[in-house]
Amino acid sequence: MTKEEEFKKEFDILYIRAKSLGLSKQDIGELDCVGKLSGTGRWLKLFLLLSIFAVGALAAAAFQLKSHHLSALSTMMGYTEQEQCFLELYEPISDMLRPVVDCQICQSVSKIDRVKSLSHADFMKKYAFTGRPVVVTDGMKDWSAPDHFSFKFFKKLYKKNSPNLSGDGGEECQFFPYRTAFETLGEVFSMPTEMRDGVTGKPWYIGWSNCDPQVGNVLRKHYKKPYFLPEEVESSKTDWIFMGSPKYGAHMHIDAVGKVSWQGQVTGTKIWTLVPPPECWYKCPQQHEVLLNQGDILVVDTNKWFHSTFILNNSMSITIGSEFD
Repeated sequence: MTKEEEFKKEFDILYIRAKSLGLSKQDIGELDCVGKLSGTGRWLKLFLLLSIFAVGALAAAAFQLKSHHLSALSTMMGYTEQEQCFLELYEPISDMLRPVVDCQICQSVSKIDRVKSLSHADFMKKYAFTGRPVVVTDGMKDWSAPDHFSFKFFKKLYKKNSPNLSGDGGEECQFFPYRTAFETLGEVFSMPTEMRDGVTGKPWYIGWSNCDPQVGNVLRKHYKKPYFLPEEVESSKTDWIFMGSPKYGAHMHIDAVGKVSWQGQVTGTKIWTLVPPPECWYKCPQQHEVLLNQGDILVVDTNKWFHSTFILNNSMSITIGSEFD
């Protein structure tokens, strides 16, 4: 294999991985730095783009830098502002600025287990903190949430003065628009009925962390700590709710919540795509498609697995979850 062929192969791998993080050909083609390089030779262009990827990946792995440190490092290495554009691409590059993951989380994972009647001992031994995802198909024992949770339920539950609606509640009241036009939860609950039901407009998907104590008290009446979590495992008091219309979901990303989480599929059907982190690509080349039906609970360390979701069928998807340690 010639050097040119070898370089092309390496770049193709990076390109595929960039797409797995949510970048499209259009995203890459519209970068200012790609335009600046349009007059250069093809392989020089590829070399520069590969170098930019390498700077981000190596800096993150070696120093676990913050984004402004990474920008300073690339400047010291002689990159122009335009050539740093890959480092400024919303989440994909910032996702690299995280602790390096031990690839044992994915090396032995050929498929995602689906289990029921999961004992405390088996959960702790096989899944709790090993990084290995699992779907518990009977995880919602004795939950009334599937009979109550709906768009109308949450809209009525949050009163006008709720800190969740305005987005002014601070870090405890997080809202995730997931590439929709919504800026607050209040805007979500104000959308037209036709858009809510997917009859008109674009499909939508959002998430939020509940910071309203009164709402929290009501939510806990309809769900409880999953039965497979033993008493010594402490569950977070924060409720995370994710909701959306069919044919949409969360783009590929990785979280920074610091703990392992579980998510219960209260209504609808959703498919998760789990991708190993970049440092494990050669050890764990396989990505996993995980189907969640109503009543299933997925346990996954979203701080270590890149993930995206997509809502199937014609029903709205609602999930609720939390973290544990």
